[in-house]
Amino acid sequence: MISRIAGGLAGVAMAFVASGALAQEESDNQVAAKTDWSVFEDSDPKECWAVSSPKKTVNTRDGRVVSVRRGEILLMAFYRPEADVTGQVTFTGGYPFDEGSTVNLDVDGTDFDLFTEGEWAWPASSDDDAKIIAAMKAGTKATLTAMSSRGTKTEDEFSLLGFTAALEEAEKRCQ
Repeated sequence: MISRIAGGLAGVAMAFVASGALAQEESDNQVAAKTDWSVFEDSDPKECWAVSSPKKTVNTRDGRVVSVRRGEILLMAFYRPEADVTGQVTFTGGYPFDEGSTVNLDVDGTDFDLFTEGEWAWPASSDDDAKIIAAMKAGTKATLTAMSSRGTKTEDEFSLLGFTAALEEAEKRCQ
C-alpha cells in the first residue's frame, strides 16, 4: 500500500482536493451528468473522473445519532493517463479518518476494505479497484462505513444509478 501511495496516489488525491471537490462546487469543468453521477475533466495534468455525493448520511457516537460538521463527502473513480491511473476508486469522508483504520465499502452486500490516510481512502491495489468497479457497475447502492479520528462512526450511502455511464464517459475522455 505504501509504495502505491508513494507512486503518486497521494499527489493525485491532493489534486482532487484542489480540483475535484472544488470543481464539483463550481462546475466549471463538469463535462457530463449521468443520473446521480457527474463527470469532470481537467487538462493539466490530464485527468477525468466520475463523482457522486451521498444520498443519505448517518453519524453516530456511542450508538446514538449525533450532528457533526463534515467537509465534502465524495465517492469517485478517476483516470490519469500520465500516471497510468485507470479506474482508481477513491473516497473522502469530509474528516480525518481514525489513524490506521479502514473504511468498509459495501456494494449490495459485497464488502471491500479501503485503506486510509488523512481524509482519503482507497483500495490496496489496482486489482481491488477492478473488483470494486465491477461490483459498482452491477450494483444499485454503495455504503461506506468509517470511523473519524474523534470517534464518530459515519455511514454514507451512495446511489449507483448512472455510475456505469459516468465511468465510461470519464474513461473515454482520458484515452
